[in-house]
Amino acid sequence: MKYVVVLGDGMADELIQALGGKTPLEYAKTEAMDALSRKAEIGMVHTIPEGMKPGSDTANLSVLGYDPKKYYSGRSPLEALSIGVPMKDTDIALRCNIVTLSEEDVPFEERTIIDHSSGEISTEDCTVLLNAVRKELETDTYQFYAGTSYRHCLIWNRGEVIELAQPHDVLGQTIGQYLPADRALYEMMKKSYDILVHHPINLERKKKGLNPANCCWFWGAGTKPTLSSFEEKTGKKGMMISAVDLLKGIAVGAGMGVAKVEGANGGLHTNYEGKARAAVEALTEQGYDFAYIHVEAPDEMGHQGSVERKVQAIENIDSRIIAPLVKSLREQAIDFRLLVLPDHPTPIRVRTHTADPVPYMLYDSTNEEQHTWNYNEKEGRASGHYIAKGHELIEHLLSR
Repeated sequence: MKYVVVLGDGMADELIQALGGKTPLEYAKTEAMDALSRKAEIGMVHTIPEGMKPGSDTANLSVLGYDPKKYYSGRSPLEALSIGVPMKDTDIALRCNIVTLSEEDVPFEERTIIDHSSGEISTEDCTVLLNAVRKELETDTYQFYAGTSYRHCLIWNRGEVIELAQPHDVLGQTIGQYLPADRALYEMMKKSYDILVHHPINLERKKKGLNPANCCWFWGAGTKPTLSSFEEKTGKKGMMISAVDLLKGIAVGAGMGVAKVEGANGGLHTNYEGKARAAVEALTEQGYDFAYIHVEAPDEMGHQGSVERKVQAIENIDSRIIAPLVKSLREQAIDFRLLVLPDHPTPIRVRTHTADPVPYMLYDSTNEEQHTWNYNEKEGRASGHYIAKGHELIEHLLSR
């Protein structure tokens, strides 16, 4: 038996009037998922423990079977693992987004955050921008490390874990009240704007009508993480397939393999087919028992507030990952169990994460039971199946 998780980050949502009172998942054309659901268990699972902030960090730890209340030490340290940052026990890691701020002639504190992802800027361009910041601001106390696209890392030597605002939570708002209380971090953010606002890459982006990547934004502070081995915990050799450093970092910490998929970029136009192929190869050629396919696109579209693009992301997951994945495993006569779910909702209405339960679908290729339901939030709730502790879901998947 082989095991696969297909996780559509932020895929769950609320009822949207523009979609006829349906959620994006309910509205989207998902022929592959709906066909599977009629031979599957569907239900709801609560991936965010009570009292913890909803995020892809805590939620994906849950889905992988790690209780966030025990294992979570901050978001950025997990990403630091992925990009090979040599963290010491006394280091604090912070996420360094390069974001888009408004550029009107007002004091820095009165600017507005327009885009947390700078128009999904390429890794190549954003690394050049980060290097410009590094040249001016890096010291023995603060070191910058390049990640993927707009997502980078700042290591604070002998720092402290402090509360910092998530940029995707304050989109469209004046930034003053959300800036760090720590004066050094505040000054670095302010200086980064001065360094980047007239950078040639940003001048060219604006000519093309693209959002400039004009300011560093620090958040997600945490200490060096310690995860137990996924294989020792579950008895399964696991492969992570994701474009984003957070998921790769969780995999590194858990001793899982990390697939390299050309063109996987965390955006709407990622290499969906490449991710499906990587999972099949891991399970059929490379000796892995478990593949975790993470797709960032629905979450990004939720943050952007784009109903149409979120629906498109869900349809892409269905037709370009799930359909070919299932077809290939069936053609090779592989018995498999497939778990499909979001990590958390990212509702279009609020453009950020919420802690509500999410729908899951668990399909077993050896099960011939017949149902009439489709896979979405409404029917997941109606099924009566509910898992209160997200980190227990993995046991359900691996139970046979």
